[in-house]
Amino acid sequence: MTWKHPSSPVTKKFKVQRSAAKVMATAFWDAKGVILLDILPQGSVSMLEILPHSAQNPDLVPSEFHLFGPLKCHLGGMAFETEGDLVGESKNWFAHLDLDFFRVGIYSLLSRWEKMHRSP
Repeated sequence: MTWKHPSSPVTKKFKVQRSAAKVMATAFWDAKGVILLDILPQGSVSMLEILPHSAQNPDLVPSEFHLFGPLKCHLGGMAFETEGDLVGESKNWFAHLDLDFFRVGIYSLLSRWEKMHRSP
């Protein structure tokens, strides 16, 4: 029981929704598009080797900043019944991207590489 003043606003009850499950994806791509999109099945355990990476060096993984960022925006707000539906929508989105999208992402690696290897 909650004590409140008679003129207090009514407490809103929110519906509890099942949290969105996370899916791990690995993408191999070049300047012409996605070559392979691999999805780790939910519940699988991934044994990934952790490689050292200097905090001062820029990230050289273009999949993270160039592919998955825009894909996350595209998928935002969508609900999928199955993991297969999510994978299908992701592959469809990649298939309809203009080739310039991929070319820009790959060529941006050059400037990122140069930043990383400049002498201080």
